[in-house]
Amino acid sequence: MQTTTLSFSNLHNHGELFANLFRARKQSFIIQKNWDLPEADDMEFDQYDTPQSRWIAIHDKGDVLAGIRLTPTTARCGIYSYMIRDAQEGILGGSIPQDLLDEKAPVEEQTWECSRVFVNHAIPQSLRRRVHFKMVDAMTGAARELGATRLIALTGSSWPRWYGRCGLEAHAMGRKMWIDDGEFQCVSIDLSGKMH
Repeated sequence: MQTTTLSFSNLHNHGELFANLFRARKQSFIIQKNWDLPEADDMEFDQYDTPQSRWIAIHDKGDVLAGIRLTPTTARCGIYSYMIRDAQEGILGGSIPQDLLDEKAPVEEQTWECSRVFVNHAIPQSLRRRVHFKMVDAMTGAARELGATRLIALTGSSWPRWYGRCGLEAHAMGRKMWIDDGEFQCVSIDLSGKMH
């Protein structure tokens, strides 16, 4: 099992991995969860998949097992910045409630957003925990390399149960809310503490 952090400047070094990550996202978000998202050439994508973002792929022998997108909170592309902030500003058309945060969404060099997190549905239960730990390790490592001291994410509201198990220090940034197929909450993950 390998982890690769992809960017527009290095994707040519990794063959089909970048495209396979977007194909796996389609499988996870459009086919499995039935979310209404843009797709083309069998890949799911959105307005935050720009050269400003980074993508972490957990993969094995060409198969994408899991993925994560990291976007700087300083990102700008037309009217868009990053998902949580754009939801708060009302730019996303109401799919995510505007009152998802207790305070104004941060725009800080050292704060990155973590989004489009998924684990391939075909992974057997016996492997899932290992994949989760690998994801956390890759996510925190890549974010720190990018200069992040904090990650923010809109995540499943069961996060306190497994974030601690994975060694993450996190706290809620807003209320629990029902979106599409589950209960979600914005969280802040502290990366400034000790390195693993």
